[in-house]
Amino acid sequence: MHERLLEFILTESNWPATSIVLAGFMSAAWVLRQRRQGLPPRLQIPGALNLLYGGLIGFMAFGHLLAVTVELAQGTLDGVLWLLYPIGLILAVPAGWLLIAVRDLPSDERSARRKILVLNAWLGVSLLAMGVHNLPLALPAALNVAYLQLQSKTQVGFTVVVVTAVGYLALLSGFLAFFASGGSFEQFEGLE
Repeated sequence: MHERLLEFILTESNWPATSIVLAGFMSAAWVLRQRRQGLPPRLQIPGALNLLYGGLIGFMAFGHLLAVTVELAQGTLDGVLWLLYPIGLILAVPAGWLLIAVRDLPSDERSARRKILVLNAWLGVSLLAMGVHNLPLALPAALNVAYLQLQSKTQVGFTVVVVTAVGYLALLSGFLAFFASGGSFEQFEGLE
């Protein structure tokens, strides 16, 4: 059991799809809870979208940091430690703050919206700064910003939600297909 857990942690191709699924469950649970408490859809939808994105990036960053830590402890770390930890932290910290900002959305909408916009920008720009191969992971940040800015126009808000949902399904399918075909994370990032 211990070896299987270590293998899961250290297999970097496990984290993207697992992160999308975990974030999806977290987002759905939040929506169900907020719906029971009577939160209006104009707050449920951006909350769900941002929980999904914050969870996705947060779980992936957590997986990265966990794998780096385990490899460091095993003495098998292949990479520069002073670079690998900051990469995870640059994403984990704002992703965590994004989840907190969503939690505050029902009670302090104006402040939470401002924080959500800034954190989406931070995550999107950080991902793109790490390489153009991260564009599929940065696009949901742009869609979250678009939704927050344009949700008052019903058709535009609906379109953003549909495009976002299709994008996440494509991202999940792409991750599953690429890694099932035996591709490595280095190949995915264009490093090999």
